[in-house]
Formats: sequence, structure tokens, C-alpha cells
Amino acid sequence: MTKIGIIGYGNLGRGVESAVKYAPDMELVAVFTRRDPATVKIQTAGVPVVNVNDAASWKDKIDVMILCGGSATDLPKQTPEFAKLFNVVDSFDTHANIPQHFAAVDAAAKAADRVSMISVGWDPGLFSLNRVYADAFLADGKTYTFWGKGVSQGHSDAVRRIEGVKNAKQYTIPVDAALEAVRSGSNPELSTRQKHTREVFVVAAEGADKAKIENEIKTMPNYFSDYDTTVHFIDEEEFVKNHSGMAHGGFVIRSGKTGWDKEFTNVIEYSLKLGSNPAFTTSVLVAYARALARMYKEGARGCKTVLDVPPAYLSEKSDEELRKDLL
Repeated sequence: MTKIGIIGYGNLGRGVESAVKYAPDMELVAVFTRRDPATVKIQTAGVPVVNVNDAASWKDKIDVMILCGGSATDLPKQTPEFAKLFNVVDSFDTHANIPQHFAAVDAAAKAADRVSMISVGWDPGLFSLNRVYADAFLADGKTYTFWGKGVSQGHSDAVRRIEGVKNAKQYTIPVDAALEAVRSGSNPELSTRQKHTREVFVVAAEGADKAKIENEIKTMPNYFSDYDTTVHFIDEEEFVKNHSGMAHGGFVIRSGKTGWDKEFTNVIEYSLKLGSNPAFTTSVLVAYARALARMYKEGARGCKTVLDVPPAYLSEKSDEELRKDLL
């Protein structure tokens, strides 16, 4: 059994707990929180909730620690820190900052003789894999990624960190005309702004400066500044009624030419339609935690990404079963 620890018990932490429940080769051994552990009630009987400051005392009791913080402020600090103690997996999703994050985690993991994996989920993660596959198979072509319509956890978390914001939910919405142009195989030139719009619903604290909040959202680099963004201020009742869901999804599409004279047009499309973004993301995290534990036993050290993992390592099935049932 691979022994799993969870740091953070929000939407992602609860999702990891659920995914581990249905993993026959895994066991949840502890949940770590910045809150008072007595106030955190988890679903798995007999598993302790521990203050995150005491995590070091669990160093030899956990095979893989899954980090469930936000990418805006938590993971850039937490992942290198906990990589010094554990084999860790995170879902860092700020694409522009992945190289810096990788370097920091790689240095920490190598110094500790551990292995870590960053940016696991569906994008980055599964979509990253499909971009690599499509690029390799259709060398003469162009790749496009569309997200939504759906709730982005990382973007929503970033908005909630703004002073004066009580709650927030951000929706990423593909522009239909852009999506259809890509599917036609015409390989259009599209800017970031032409492919998606963003819509944000905010519950502001009493007395908060709404104009300041809106400006801070729309000018936030790496999140909103490159998009047409609409901000709605609503009350708590409307938020709970209309914005409690976490559905998401998206598409990776590559159009390219094959043939001696490039006479054939081909379109590869990979899509996801997710009832719950965090529930699906954490299922991916748990599968890659399985792979990471195996890679550590085989001598892997430093930082890895989904691009470094053999597909067979994700499954609890044997190689023989995979060849018989899925190959």
C-alpha cells in the first residue's frame, strides 16, 4: 500500500480523500491543515488531522504527500519546502511560471534525495500530454487549447486573495467563432484575447472598494490581463444559489498536414467535460502519486512532470493486464 498524506483540506483536499478511497493500492494516513485540527472533520474514519507545522514528524510515515494549496501564493512556497521532507505532488497551474517553479522544486528534492512532481492535473497535465503527442504526430501543424465553459480553481482562488473579496468564482468561456475556425483545419492566427473571455462573480465585503477590486482583477498578470474580463458583484445568496458548482472542461486541437506533398489535412481533438473540476483533478493527482512512488523506488530523484511518466505507472493494474485489456 502506498501511504498518502494530504496538505490542505479545501476542495482539492476533499477530492484527494475521495480518490484515495477508491484506490485499492493506497492508504490515507494523515491530513495536514493550517487551521485548528479540531475544527476540520474529514470523511475517512481513523485518520488523524494534524497541524501542518507538525508535518516533519511524519517524514518516514508517508510515501507521497499531495499538496492541495493554491497556485497563486501557496504552492510556490509549500512545494519546495515540503520537497525537503517528502516525495510530493502538486497541481501548480500558472503556466508562465512553471520553469521557475520546476527549478525551485528540483533543487529542493535533489538535496533531500527525494522525487517530486509538479503541475499535475488536466491543464497543465493531461492537456500537456496531448499537446506533446499531437505535436509529434503532426509535425507540420498548429496546436490550440481551449478551456471551458467552466470554473477555474486557480483563477477563482487568485480573486479570493484580493483584499475586500469575501467569495468569488471565475468562469473561462471559449469564443465559439474561434473554436469553429480551428476545427475547420484552417489554422487561424488567434490571440489569447480572441480565443477566450473570462467572467468573474464576486461577493465583496461590506464597505469594500468595488472599483479597486475590479481593476485589480482585470489587470492581474498571468490570470486576467490578457483577456476580455467581465466582473459582476453579487450578494452571498445569489452566489450560493447560482455559483456553487465546479464544472469545467476544454479541448486540445491540432490541425496538420501529412502526405508527400502535404495533401492531407488532419485534425486531432482531445476533450474533457467535467462534472467537478476538483474531483477530476484530484483523481489525476492520485494516479500520478502512484507513479511517483514507483519512480522513487526505482531511483528517480529531483523534480518531474507528467511528461516524464510512463503511462503504465499510472495504473494499479499489472503490465500483463494492461497489455491484455487496454493495449
